[in-house]
Amino acid sequence: MKIAIHHRDDGFSSRWIEYCKETGIPYKIVNCYSSSIVHDIQDCDALMWHFHQANPKDVLFAKELMYSLKTGGKKVFPDFHTCWHFDDKLGQKYLLESVDAPLVPSYAFYEKEKAVRWAETTSFPKVFKLRRGSGSNHVKLVKSREHALKLIRKAFGSGFPQYDAAANLKERWRKFRLGKTSVKDVLKGVVRLGYTTHFSKVMGNEKGYAYFQDFIPDNDHDIRVNVVDGKAFAVRRNVRDGDFRASGSGYIFYEKHHFPEEVIELGLEVAKKLKLQAVAFDFLQHEGRYLIAELSYGFCDMTHACVGYWDADMNWHEGKFLEEDWMVDTLLKKESLKVQYS
Repeated sequence: MKIAIHHRDDGFSSRWIEYCKETGIPYKIVNCYSSSIVHDIQDCDALMWHFHQANPKDVLFAKELMYSLKTGGKKVFPDFHTCWHFDDKLGQKYLLESVDAPLVPSYAFYEKEKAVRWAETTSFPKVFKLRRGSGSNHVKLVKSREHALKLIRKAFGSGFPQYDAAANLKERWRKFRLGKTSVKDVLKGVVRLGYTTHFSKVMGNEKGYAYFQDFIPDNDHDIRVNVVDGKAFAVRRNVRDGDFRASGSGYIFYEKHHFPEEVIELGLEVAKKLKLQAVAFDFLQHEGRYLIAELSYGFCDMTHACVGYWDADMNWHEGKFLEEDWMVDTLLKKESLKVQYS
């Protein structure tokens, strides 16, 4: 089996390449942005591409390319089940509800009048989110009806830019005070107050819908359960000081005692039900239950500090691992089954 790999410096692909070298798996580097990409991988059995949610080129066509290649008989990572809902919180709402997964209660509106009527009768606080965004970008705690109505008017009016310069600068300053970024990075945030990102220019404002979730109180952390190839590993992320958000906080813990078995089992169960090659679930606890806030296949490398993992039978395996290797293995296993039973 020969694998085509699209490489970028800050994603999974560096390790994919090293793993192929170490294990003797045939591979070649390709450029998915090439107009001839379908022809370029004719001599390959599979394509692996860790496309990014903040790259406008990737957002434009990555999923379409992967689905097309899969239809044409290629193995792909990520496949349709794994990535169609990537960076799409609206899609995730419907997906999780369709399989009765424990989603944080969520509310989507595509008509201003219905959103307004809901805001006038619901209780607060609520959490407002945009469809796109990671690291708690575009996530706001809505404490009052007036605040909700203001957001709804904007959602069905001018909309929200993909890049929130003021919020981004505030986050850079928070990290600087904690010693987690540099003065140069803060200054970049100041410059961004006058010059938005290329991604924001290309994608335009998010508008035409309003999306809210229930606020889950009394959580000083969330648990991110990652599942790849039927194996689970987890990180605990404490919330930011004086905030309710855990994603992007930088307060991360890896020790096994932080993770109740029930939340690991739940992650494995939902990942299997949804047929996901790889996923990260963000869990919050409410009244003794774990609820999913959102999910993503394109998680970051903070997981490399994990101290072990659980297999599909909930056996604990102590020690370091590289989940990128398992992503390659998922394709190899499917290929071997095809050969055995064809």
